[in-house]
Amino acid sequence: MRMGQSFAAARPAALHCPELICRGPRPEESAALLAAWRRDLARLLADDLSGLLSGDRLDVSVSEPDRLNGAEALHRIGQVAANSLLRVGASGETALLSFDFATAIALMDRSFGGDGRATGPVPDVLPRSAALLVEEAATIIAGAMTRASFGDMPPPAGGSPRPDVIVRSESAARLKPFALDAEALAFTIAISNPHGCTWRASLCVAADRMARLLPGGGRRPRLCTPRAPATGMARPFADMSLPLHVVLAEIDLSLARLQTLAPGDMIPLAMGRQVPLMVGETVLAHGSVGTSEDRMAIRLTRFPLPASHQGVAA
Repeated sequence: MRMGQSFAAARPAALHCPELICRGPRPEESAALLAAWRRDLARLLADDLSGLLSGDRLDVSVSEPDRLNGAEALHRIGQVAANSLLRVGASGETALLSFDFATAIALMDRSFGGDGRATGPVPDVLPRSAALLVEEAATIIAGAMTRASFGDMPPPAGGSPRPDVIVRSESAARLKPFALDAEALAFTIAISNPHGCTWRASLCVAADRMARLLPGGGRRPRLCTPRAPATGMARPFADMSLPLHVVLAEIDLSLARLQTLAPGDMIPLAMGRQVPLMVGETVLAHGSVGTSEDRMAIRLTRFPLPASHQGVAA
């Protein structure tokens, strides 16, 4: 008896999540994305903040970031400032925006039509009007940061968290924007008007969160679809040639008869109505023998069930 054999995988093929099999951007790609994000943010703020500051035609720049740890970033801001914890980006990342009291009061003065220059002593407590203006400016900056993170791509169809100010505090440490030992990126936003005034704000973002704010970053990572399992209809397997053979008949002869075979001997064959089409020792299909265009041919009539790929008995 000759038995065909089918083989099954010993275990399922590993399917890895995209986070494991997709590479992130190279350092030079990240630097280019960060530079584009800074340019877009500066351009958006120049338009968005104009209405807040008496319609001035503003010139805004966002500096290259200083890489600090969280403790150093908080020390740079100081113990007292007009701090806002922002929710930004499609994934709702947090960022820390800070104005010193003198800048907050100067911005308030300009918003009411003044020259926007801080004069006199700086109060220990920020006036209510200045605090409200800082909150409005922070909301505008949060929206601009979110729009800059999309780059040239449209926002996701499912929407994203609304950019806004989560909470304000005069103590940046109380807001806990990042761990003290975590790497943070500290940007300086410089806002200038044609009258010679320049106001500066500090923007700090945890380094891992910043990666998700860049265009094509956390919102839409580089599409990396896990490979589909290989099938016989996909390349390169689809192009492979396999030898097929049709078994017309099989007979049994004794060893003694085999030893006496000679040219001219006649061996009768009994060919069944259905003959197997085989790949190696595996039955692929059954069919009936006939002719097609003066050549012998086989017309396929049935295929074995998947569980019955066990060959045929001789």
